[in-house]
Amino acid sequence: MTRTAVLASILFVGISLAPVGHNVVADEQPLFGYSSESSRSERQWEEKLRAIPSPENLKEYMKRLSARPHHVGSPYDKDNAEWIAAKFKEFGFDTHIEQFDVLFPTPKERVVELVEGGPKFVAKLQEPALPQDPTSNQQSEQLPTYNAYSIDGDVTAPLVYVNYGIPEDYEQLERMGISVQGKIVIARYYHSWRGIKPKVAAEHGAIGCLIYSDPHEDGFYQGETFPTGPYRPPDGVQRGSVADMPLYPGDPLTPGVGATKDAKRLKIEDAKTITKIPVLPISYADAQPLLAALTGRVAPEGWRGGLGITYHIGPGPAKVHLKVKSNWKTEPIYDVIGKISGAAFPDEWVIRGNHHDGWVNGAEDPIAGQVALLEEARSLGELLKSGWKPKRTIIYCAWDGEEPGLLGSTEFAEQHYDELRAHAVAYVNSDGNGRGYLRIEGSHTLEKFSNDIAREISDPETKLTAWKRQQLHEIAEAKTPEQREEIRKRADLRIPALGSGSDYTAFLQHDGVAALNIGFGGEDGGGIYHSVYDDFYWFTNFSDKDFVYGRALAQTGGTAMMRLADADLLPFEFGDFADTVQTYLKELKALAQKTQEDIRERNKEIEEGVFKATNDPRRPLQPPAVETVPPHLNFAPMENAVDGLTHSAAEYRKALDQANANGGAALASASIAQINKMLIESERKLTNAEGLPNRPWFKHQLYAPGFYTGYAVKTVPAVREAIELKKWKEADEAIAVVAKILQEESALISSAAQKLSGVK
Repeated sequence: MTRTAVLASILFVGISLAPVGHNVVADEQPLFGYSSESSRSERQWEEKLRAIPSPENLKEYMKRLSARPHHVGSPYDKDNAEWIAAKFKEFGFDTHIEQFDVLFPTPKERVVELVEGGPKFVAKLQEPALPQDPTSNQQSEQLPTYNAYSIDGDVTAPLVYVNYGIPEDYEQLERMGISVQGKIVIARYYHSWRGIKPKVAAEHGAIGCLIYSDPHEDGFYQGETFPTGPYRPPDGVQRGSVADMPLYPGDPLTPGVGATKDAKRLKIEDAKTITKIPVLPISYADAQPLLAALTGRVAPEGWRGGLGITYHIGPGPAKVHLKVKSNWKTEPIYDVIGKISGAAFPDEWVIRGNHHDGWVNGAEDPIAGQVALLEEARSLGELLKSGWKPKRTIIYCAWDGEEPGLLGSTEFAEQHYDELRAHAVAYVNSDGNGRGYLRIEGSHTLEKFSNDIAREISDPETKLTAWKRQQLHEIAEAKTPEQREEIRKRADLRIPALGSGSDYTAFLQHDGVAALNIGFGGEDGGGIYHSVYDDFYWFTNFSDKDFVYGRALAQTGGTAMMRLADADLLPFEFGDFADTVQTYLKELKALAQKTQEDIRERNKEIEEGVFKATNDPRRPLQPPAVETVPPHLNFAPMENAVDGLTHSAAEYRKALDQANANGGAALASASIAQINKMLIESERKLTNAEGLPNRPWFKHQLYAPGFYTGYAVKTVPAVREAIELKKWKEADEAIAVVAKILQEESALISSAAQKLSGVK
């Protein structure tokens, strides 16, 4: 989630901020959503803002905030919240701390031991302190290695290795004739969010789950391990929540409402997001003896990790005892909320957030992002002292409880649902920071806006603009000539859609607030994720050592917040959005067609005897079952709706070009305020009250975390997942729902275009 010289002088910062590639002609072009006059003023204020953030301040903030473990319920978590609140007040923000009370289990008993099938082995379940790393020895304050929201359990059973533990792996196990019914499974991290692994294991009858970090993805295979290098050492463990967040994030006991003191709560046994089987994470040092004890079939090549053993699947004589018992307590969390009231439109809110809680010391995740947010806030405060006043209200938030399940942001977004639906313009999130490329994901109505911001930011090491560096990176990573050509020719870089895994989730997918997620990364090894070694020592030795990328994130976030807050016409743009929805439609049609073709081909091969003829009698696989060829889906409603969306987007673009004529004087009209309110509604229109099938908390019809991916996004999720699960009637019904949503969106955009055309 996260990651060169220290600031020498204000003069040096001012000189270094001018992105390579800017020229006088480009700077004379009005900013998107601004008249020529307001654009000149805005550019001047933004340049002042980008000159303020200080790497030295960022370093001192991190040193302070990551000095001790600060998980939910710890003394330092509250202390940090109060310190951040004091800083916000010092910077000139109207500040308060909003408290919620949430279920937060912490481990009381943890046991993993090999009891049969090999030498007696008891897992250490402990990350050792290292003499080089001064905060790694704060063991009395550290949360032990565990998975939050695992159900209590004490089970002993044969062990089965299930690769990444995702649905495709269980399909392969079935063909190998291997069942996990009544077994304990061991899965490696990656290829899905961790909470999916026990979820799928329980669906297949397993009674316990271990998740380990294999060195192939997360250890010595990637590079030198900590403390010599940045990657996960043998005893390093990834903590993390395993709550079923694709159902709903936040407090498991108060779905859909804020977890205030008087909120009605579910019984723990009725909370659907708590796992059905006990789960623990372990290191690869603890995993190796367990995996080495497995016999039976040798794992397929793609299942083999980086340990120096032959990977077997089991089951066999290897039997494991797993015990998990937690303290199921309610703990307070502390959201820090700072506000600058808007001078012209105080009831329109631009919101910025990053979380402050960590699993342990959390220097990279989340403090690297939180310190950038603090410097943004300080920079805005300095501008206030110089006479700048934002048109819209700016709200800065330091969330608590993100790590266990997006608790602070979700409870806030649920508690203030009606207010946010009425007032929130956009939400800009970060979650840690590192060294490398500027990554922006989010609502495609903000794709052009996010590209414009990236063009303003100088990459600290290459001195290219962050936009240009990302474009060249995407060209290097492209798989086909067609992809490279589009990247070179398209005016804006495509931004990925948002799934889940950070604090934008409730704002975008529950409340319908347009959202972006921003941060730098990709060039520092992240092998200390959710471990005791994610601390100040690791960060200042292996990540953004001089905090220049932290400064760049502060410049990025601060510029985005100012530009949203001060725009004459809010910078929502629908051409990129319509183009993206067109690609989603093409993907869905291709997915449906490929599913039909694959089933036809597989059925034909079964009839021809292909699977019998190619089966190895010594290592037999069960042939797949014959399936009914799926019907053709009726995409016509969605095709018509997407065509309408494309037309309305062009209509809005034409009206905007007219409004921009003569220096954009029309953008100063009082009527623009009415259009802005319509633009704010554009993301709301993409939600519906019923939500997604079987998970009504998620209301957005274009973006959601996948039911079996957890973090990774599924676009047009109701349709896409119905096709993937071969639920054809549900897919047809979902197409009609999405078509209606898009028709309503088109109507809104056309209305805004007509009103904009009439502005004089």
